[in-house]
Amino acid sequence: MAEPDLIVINGKLVTMADRPQPATALAIAGGRILAVGATAEIRALAGLRTRIVDAAGASVLPGFVESHMHLFAGAAELDHLQLHGVVGRDAMAKAIRDFAGRHPARPVLLAQGADYDILSERSRVTRHDLDRAIRDRPFAMAAADHHTMWANTLALERVGLLTGRTLARGHEIVIGPDGLATGELREIDAFSPILRLAGLGRESAGLVTGGEPDPQPTAAERAADRELLKRGLAWCARHGITSIHNMDGNLYTLALLEDIEDEDALICRVRVPFHMKSFMPLAALEKARAMAGRYRSDTLSSGFVKVFYDGVLESWTAAMIEDYADKPGTCGVPLFTPEHFAEVAVAADRLGLQIAVHAIGDAAVRAVLDGYQAAAAANGRRDSRHRIEHIEVIHPADIERFRALGVIASMQPRHAPGTMGLPLEPTVSRIGVRRWPWSYAWRTLRESGARLVFATDWPVSPIDPLASIQAALTRPRWSSDLPDQRQRLDQALRSYTADGAYAEFKEDRKGVLRRGALADVVVLSGDIAATPPEQVSELTVATTICNGRVTYQRGSRH
Repeated sequence: MAEPDLIVINGKLVTMADRPQPATALAIAGGRILAVGATAEIRALAGLRTRIVDAAGASVLPGFVESHMHLFAGAAELDHLQLHGVVGRDAMAKAIRDFAGRHPARPVLLAQGADYDILSERSRVTRHDLDRAIRDRPFAMAAADHHTMWANTLALERVGLLTGRTLARGHEIVIGPDGLATGELREIDAFSPILRLAGLGRESAGLVTGGEPDPQPTAAERAADRELLKRGLAWCARHGITSIHNMDGNLYTLALLEDIEDEDALICRVRVPFHMKSFMPLAALEKARAMAGRYRSDTLSSGFVKVFYDGVLESWTAAMIEDYADKPGTCGVPLFTPEHFAEVAVAADRLGLQIAVHAIGDAAVRAVLDGYQAAAAANGRRDSRHRIEHIEVIHPADIERFRALGVIASMQPRHAPGTMGLPLEPTVSRIGVRRWPWSYAWRTLRESGARLVFATDWPVSPIDPLASIQAALTRPRWSSDLPDQRQRLDQALRSYTADGAYAEFKEDRKGVLRRGALADVVVLSGDIAATPPEQVSELTVATTICNGRVTYQRGSRH
């Protein structure tokens, strides 16, 4: 047997194997797991150059697979004003002014993580509220879900939005009785001019346009973007993440990551999709096929198509079968028609591409399932592993269709209102009591036979998988007569490891600790099985190992 490059000893291994055997150590060589067993037998394999990581009785898991995130945008937002947990007019104004004072040279001040009810449950933010906080510099703040932004008057004037603008279907500049913008901008076409004013076009090009940066970045800009992505990758490694399913991107993103890989600095495995927008012809999918053919390694790959079908509940833009409970006459405006999406699904499936669709409302979920069913009918059934992202409300008639069609449910535990401090309002009132039993229905879907993968949608939610796992274990019910949607620990861990690997067709070599598997490992600060569910987020990552090398170690410079 080869001499190990690295061994992990004195751990409590959670192998995620189908028939797990008790183990306390593992050995790694050449980027693969060489052996799994008892500490004494694994330690005996060590040579003079073998690095030893002592888990000191803590849990040792397969590296976390973050199945839905936005790497480039998340990295860019690390230095924005963070408004998570800020409540009230005075607290908001103070946070904005303090941030402005620390950054006197920024052309636009941007904030993230604002609650829809940041002022109160009865007041929606307007440009006048933001003007009272800061009037003399352009300022805009995004909701935590990144589907709504609020801008002050100066920001709206600078980008020509104060009097409105014609936008694509499903996007809106909210106009007040005076004929001027209120400051609320719904969906990305509405607020992308503000992002461009702030100089943030390149990292959101795939998300906003589905295309490439225009004009092409200069050498200096490309270098800056590489460093930004490196910072995002380091943030992921710090949280035990070894694989990323990015949910936006383009060839430029892949090229930057390829440059980083050539520098031997790609410390997470990354998948990047082709982003199909509603205005694109079906022929655009040929670019997706080209991306899939060019990028197909275990470290950097493409091979799937991302689509936005609808918006979000909080801005009444998620597509619902029946009207919103708090806004009769409104059931959302999808970004595709069901017929158009079915055409896209059939075409992408015919090219052998996986499809992942943002669908939050029950009408959106149904339309996407219909599209996948149409693809199977047109092209024949195959192991496509198409996905639906979020699934915040589902009609009960559609629950069994996930198992029947082999569709993966990609869900985010920290998105459920009332979980981990997330406010109940306005979301639960938008949904309405009649739909509560089928909202964020994790257990209901799992028990129907659907396969679930979990993620954070970073930067929509903080990136920490342990906090996300806690949310899955502890989610409170909105009323006592609702189904209990909490997950068992083994289920939540599987959704962050083995099932995440399944979602990218790599369950044969990752998401599990066994001989021959890719050496992606995370060592925690304690025993997760012995930790009360409500304290799981207090655990931290001690060591992250990706492709057989340590990419983060607490207390080191990684």
